[in-house]
Amino acid sequence: MSYANNFWRRPPKPKHGHERFIQNVLLALAAIALLGMAARRAQAQNITGPESTLSEALSAACRQDSAAFAGFLTADNAAAYRALPDPQRTAFMKRFVLLEEPGRPLLSSSSGGHVVVRCEAPSVATEMRFGQSRVRENLAFVPMEIPLPGAPSRAITFGLVREGGNWKLLSVGLALLDIPAMARQWEQADMEAREDDAIAELRTLAESLDTYRRAYGKLPDSLAALGPAPKNEISPETAGLVDADLASGAKDGYTFRYTIVPAGGDMSEEERWKAETFSLVATPDAYGKTGRRSFFLNSTGVLRGADKRGGAADDSDPRVGPS
Repeated sequence: MSYANNFWRRPPKPKHGHERFIQNVLLALAAIALLGMAARRAQAQNITGPESTLSEALSAACRQDSAAFAGFLTADNAAAYRALPDPQRTAFMKRFVLLEEPGRPLLSSSSGGHVVVRCEAPSVATEMRFGQSRVRENLAFVPMEIPLPGAPSRAITFGLVREGGNWKLLSVGLALLDIPAMARQWEQADMEAREDDAIAELRTLAESLDTYRRAYGKLPDSLAALGPAPKNEISPETAGLVDADLASGAKDGYTFRYTIVPAGGDMSEEERWKAETFSLVATPDAYGKTGRRSFFLNSTGVLRGADKRGGAADDSDPRVGPS
């Protein structure tokens, strides 16, 4: 047979060629499937990694979205968190982003390729810069730096644990996230802060009363007279010495009561006005929640207070602060 005939002749078909073809197709499909699974696994690991979980948790805290935030807590903590009153859930999230107001979260990367979460509220913004994460089997630790204006940066490390295949918040710094215990501690800290505010407001009222008497020759009939005044219309009825809340006698979880103590003896009206003294009492609006101690302050400037279980303090209670 000539070369030309051999050239045009179709090569002989290998024995069982159709079986090999099917095997090759199946192997190719299996390889594609494995590559797809690997890609999806890598994508899932990227989405649910500890840095991503932490950034999403901080974003939820920035928005003050308590429902979303609960999803980043371990099962026990999530149940305890959902059982908290709304104000306590919000207070919990505020501490994560160091902001009082809800904000808009913005995600970016640092020059080193690490996550940066910026929370922009109407009046101020905070920024949380992640460091290099450390992952040990089911535990992960993500260091973070929070720059503070006019103060040293705050450094803290968040711990996360893998639960049900997802990363969950476990610790802040060296403290495990124990929401029931932390809620009690924060509630106590908030009460103490409100008590301090109540003391400061009593001092403000006492100074304002003295200022009013110097200006108008007598004490005001009520705290309302110390309140805000229209522009250029300060008067004995609206002296513009304190804000509207304090002038109403209620501010920051405390109620303030003012009493004029008349002067005795035979004297003129003007002399009586100058000799009059006053007393101020501050009591918590909700005992055990907005505060425990009640306070008493009079014209002498001596502050007294005690746990009166919501009742009024008086001049027989122990002194508070420097003697």
